[in-house]
Amino acid sequence: MELDDAYANAAYIPRADAFPSRWAKAAADFRDALGDKAECDVSYGPSQRQVYDLFRPDGPSRGLFVFVHGGYWLRFDKSFWSHLAAGMRDTGWTVAMPSYDLCPGVRIADITKQIATAIGAMAARVDGPIILAGHSAGGHLVARMACKGVLPDDLAARLVYIMPISPVADLRPLLRTSMNDSFAMSEADAIAESPALISDRHEVPATVWVGADERPAFLDQARWLGDAWGAPVVVDRGKHHFDVIDALADSGGSMVQKLTQIE
Repeated sequence: MELDDAYANAAYIPRADAFPSRWAKAAADFRDALGDKAECDVSYGPSQRQVYDLFRPDGPSRGLFVFVHGGYWLRFDKSFWSHLAAGMRDTGWTVAMPSYDLCPGVRIADITKQIATAIGAMAARVDGPIILAGHSAGGHLVARMACKGVLPDDLAARLVYIMPISPVADLRPLLRTSMNDSFAMSEADAIAESPALISDRHEVPATVWVGADERPAFLDQARWLGDAWGAPVVVDRGKHHFDVIDALADSGGSMVQKLTQIE
């Protein structure tokens, strides 16, 4: 369809097909190395995919950091991304990563509700402030958590920072992609699920992060969200859609430093 190429990432990333196996191995190695500091496949809902992993720091916990994975709400699960917990865990945060049901089995609005439920379940087990980050479709999902009516007010009050990374913030362009065969969105659905179009939101500090070498559509999406929220947009030099998240593994890097600046 008209915008299929605009929202195609892998076709414009060298050796894109090698990334999933690389992610999966790094993630498995990370979980194995943590031993009893990793608690995997904790249920938060009725379906098989409604589970999360929890990675506790070596010392006292400073709070809860949640990372929500991407994949256009169509693919992947938490098991590919565990190694990205390293940066925040090394700075003393308990890190949680949920999976969620995928389209076309559910609608995007259903996934938003699942992530809200997951955050509630994880927050019940970890005291302190909550920081959210998510990549691509996950960027959309964490941005939705800032919109009023998604999280209970008492839970939203614990949010201290949100970082949508390469987010899809306005879903209307996806109506002109073949992916909408799986999403089954109407224009009204797309508007209702677009954080860049929702003005009624909690006042949570945020930074939008995007790779400088991403597709123009994703640079636009990041800018739209930054403009709507009055939030800074970091354009990460030399990074594309698949490697922009690597910085989460580095406790000394600028992404983790930005996430932890709230203290």
